[in-house]
Amino acid sequence: MEISDIVKRQRAYFDTGATRDVGARLSALKRLGQAIRAHEQRLCSAMEQDLGKSASESYMCEVGLTLSELSYQRKHLKRWARLKYRGTDLTNFHGRSFSLREPYGCVLVMSPWNYPFLLCVEPMIGAIAAGNCCVLKPSAYSPATSAAIRELVQEVFPEEYVAVVEGGRAENSALLEERFDYIFFTGGVTVGKLVMEKAAAHLTPVTLELGGKSPCIVDRTADLKLAAARIAFGKYLNCGQTCVAPDYLLIEGSVKEAFLEQFIRTVKRMYGEKPLENGNYGKIVNRKHFDRLQGLMDPEKLIYGGEADPERLRIAPAVMDNVTGEDAVMQEEIFGPILPVLTFDEIGQAFDFVRGREKPLAAYLFTRNKNTEKRFLETVSFGGGCVNDTIMHLATSRMGFGGVGNSGMGSYHGRKSFETFTHEKNVLKKYGWIDMPLRYQPYNGKKDRLIRMFLK
Repeated sequence: MEISDIVKRQRAYFDTGATRDVGARLSALKRLGQAIRAHEQRLCSAMEQDLGKSASESYMCEVGLTLSELSYQRKHLKRWARLKYRGTDLTNFHGRSFSLREPYGCVLVMSPWNYPFLLCVEPMIGAIAAGNCCVLKPSAYSPATSAAIRELVQEVFPEEYVAVVEGGRAENSALLEERFDYIFFTGGVTVGKLVMEKAAAHLTPVTLELGGKSPCIVDRTADLKLAAARIAFGKYLNCGQTCVAPDYLLIEGSVKEAFLEQFIRTVKRMYGEKPLENGNYGKIVNRKHFDRLQGLMDPEKLIYGGEADPERLRIAPAVMDNVTGEDAVMQEEIFGPILPVLTFDEIGQAFDFVRGREKPLAAYLFTRNKNTEKRFLETVSFGGGCVNDTIMHLATSRMGFGGVGNSGMGSYHGRKSFETFTHEKNVLKKYGWIDMPLRYQPYNGKKDRLIRMFLK
């Protein structure tokens, strides 16, 4: 079916009101949850094929997180969807003010390849909970997972409710020529700008979940053993192909050597002496990205790891030391298992370094100094982050997740997803048994005095 026909059918279906009933939405989400559980093995197998993910990692970081978000949406949807009464000022006596959230209509969700199930289905859950119809566009770089998502969605939803469009650039371009009521995009900055440009033609609102170079700062007061474990986890999860992975490390010079010793020991314990032979360690998505990552590693600054297997598209966890802001590895988001290490003498230098670059999607600080923590939170701008941990801030439905500046706009997860995919409609209901005459002409001195008494 042509993309334009899919959109037309979804608009017609939305206009029937079938997606607006909260009970129907809850039923749809329940069916989706049942299908995800039934398809778990198929989904995990697909993610192993696309990215080399183990079944444990696929469940922990994709299927399980999606099910958790779905459960949270189902639990709270009725409360979120209720009409909310607001206070009414004296100038609108006698009246009642309230707001209600209405779905946009037909929405487009465009997802990336690095977490191909989570970042496709989780936004869709928010769209469905909000009462919309939805077109899903998975990434062409994760074809096995894309096919598995299509099979799952077709089992749960008619195409006029939720449709999956597979393909590459041609399909992306065709979708962006259509008039959607909302576009949710996760991916790189370059394509994000194109999405926003296309959306602007129809004044379509957008959420852009992008990326950037997310810093990780470690000062001399940090628990180095804990920091090493949590940074290694966040950096090398999914072979570094995580939008909120610590992109580079800024560490206070006085503790750098002790930290690196602890860090390398931790990486060996997690991935083994030969990580390329570790069956639970994934692969780079394709040869293009593999070659790009190879080009970012400076052999003279490589102090650990970095071994590569071109046939299986695997790169071992790598650490580069004595890196500067001018090195190639610092000019773009790495999106791979390479950790550049930079040093600072005073914490303000680290904060200045981060502030001198585009606002990152995430930022991380390891410290036991409360003043340093306060300064970090008040002076460094970033989408979201952690103090004394990495990436775990996105593993909850109780907080929104999103970027700022070059790292994106808008947010989702939990209630934020419901709000993202709905418009807040504010209404004043007036009663006719009394009508204040002040606003009507002819105006006079008495009316003017009364108006000034009310409006000040």
